[in-house]
Amino acid sequence: MMATQPKVIFFDAVGTLFGVQDGVGATYAKIAQRHGVTADPERLEQGFRQSFKRKPAPAFPNIDAELIPKQEFLWWEAIAQETFTAAGVIEQFLDFRAFFTDLYQHFATAEPWFIFSETLASVQTWHAQGIELGLISNFDSRLLQVLDALELAPYFQSVTISSLTGAAKPDPKIFQTALAKHRCQPEEALHIGDSRLEDYEAAKRLGMQAHLIERDQPFPYSRQP
Repeated sequence: MMATQPKVIFFDAVGTLFGVQDGVGATYAKIAQRHGVTADPERLEQGFRQSFKRKPAPAFPNIDAELIPKQEFLWWEAIAQETFTAAGVIEQFLDFRAFFTDLYQHFATAEPWFIFSETLASVQTWHAQGIELGLISNFDSRLLQVLDALELAPYFQSVTISSLTGAAKPDPKIFQTALAKHRCQPEEALHIGDSRLEDYEAAKRLGMQAHLIERDQPFPYSRQP
């Protein structure tokens, strides 16, 4: 990865450190069932992927900090509405907002996620060596709850999230924000992620070292071609 040991190693979060346990479609279907709606997980999966790829990453520049949680909620709610509309079951909900609130809170827990074993082993090794670790993610502020729930939080000295930064990968601003937290120059840092566009190429353009994780089964929720 690097000829010399980096000062900081940054990671992407979803798709790099951890993924969705049974797929988004299956999770959406399970929570919908609690609200009396039966939906085909495969149709939900397809609808989610299409909606997610069309929608710009969650970044809310020029919005007051206290308003960001609401914007995050509405961003994901719009995707869920499109997903269930595409699956042809949106009209079955008596109260879609109540369902979505349940779904949104579910993804802030450990239950829907699993940790990639090889990445966790690397994180633990580098942390034990005293290397500073950080996260750079196009996620929302629930990431902080997820890290706690998965018992990953102690490994990371910084967490930089697109919705709180006002910029999303591949925008250099989110990388620069993360680097500033460690008082680190780009060439002193390594970034690891599973997206060629948002992680590898974006980090390289800024002068950071970068490593692309290429899995046998690539993580399916990506905006890249």
